[in-house]
Amino acid sequence: MLATTSPANLDSAPEAAALVVVPVYNEAANVINLINQLLGSTARLDVLIVDDNSPDGTGDLVRGHAEFSKRVFLLTPAGPRGFARACRAGFQWGVERGYDICVEMDADFSHDPVDVPRLLDAIDGGADIALGSRYVDGIRVINWPARRLLLSLFAGSYTRFFTGLTLSDPTSGFKAVRARVLRATDWSEFTADGYGFIIEFHFHASRNGFRIAEVPIVFTERRRGASKMSFKIMAESAARVLKLAGHRLMHPLSDRLRPGAESPHFA
Repeated sequence: MLATTSPANLDSAPEAAALVVVPVYNEAANVINLINQLLGSTARLDVLIVDDNSPDGTGDLVRGHAEFSKRVFLLTPAGPRGFARACRAGFQWGVERGYDICVEMDADFSHDPVDVPRLLDAIDGGADIALGSRYVDGIRVINWPARRLLLSLFAGSYTRFFTGLTLSDPTSGFKAVRARVLRATDWSEFTADGYGFIIEFHFHASRNGFRIAEVPIVFTERRRGASKMSFKIMAESAARVLKLAGHRLMHPLSDRLRPGAESPHFA
C-alpha cells in the first residue's frame, strides 16, 4: 500500500517525460538543493522524493517547496521500510502516472544532477537502461579511502563472476530506465531489502533482453549527512548474488520474458 501527500491525476499524461525517483532517509541537509538542481536541469524533469519516514524533517521540507504538487512530489510508502521498497514504490508511482522514463539516484550528491541529461541522451540513443558507471573507461571516484574503493571493485568482480553480468559497474544505483522495462519486470522474483536490489534489477533486466548502456560518471563521496552503507547491507548483497547465480543455472535464457511483455503488477 502506498501513501502519497501530493495529488495526482491518473487520467492525464505528465508534461515531463522523465521522473527522477530519489529514495531518502534523513536527507534534510541535501534534499532541497538536490531538487533545485534537478529542476534547473537542461532536461525537463519532475522529481519524486520517496521518504522512508525520516525523523529529521526531510518530508516537511519537500512539502514546503514552491513546486510541490506541480513538479515535485512526495511519496511515503506504508509498511516495511528499506531502499528496495522505496525504489519499487517510486517506479510504480511513475509508471502509473504515465512517465516514459524513471531515473533512480541518491540524494547525497554522490550522483551528480548534471549527469542526468547524459543518461537521458543514452536512452534517446536506443538504450533501455542507461547506467551511470564509476568504472567504465577508467576509475572515476572522489574522496573514497583505498579500502572502500577496493571493496567496491571486488564487489563488481564478484557480481560479474556469479551472475554473468558484463557491466563494469553492476552495483551502481544511478540509472535511467524506460517504463517498458519496469512494466516487463516480474517483481515477485525480487527478495533484497537493501542495495542488493540494484544487482537484482540489473540481472533480471539483462536476462529479459533489455539493452543496458554504461555512461561514465564521476562519483563523489557524500559531504553532508551519514552514509547508509553497513556490514549488514553488504552481507545481504553478497548472499543475494549467490541466489541469482542459482537462478541463472535453474532458468536458462530461453525462458526469459520477451522485451515489451507485461508483468502482472508491482508485487
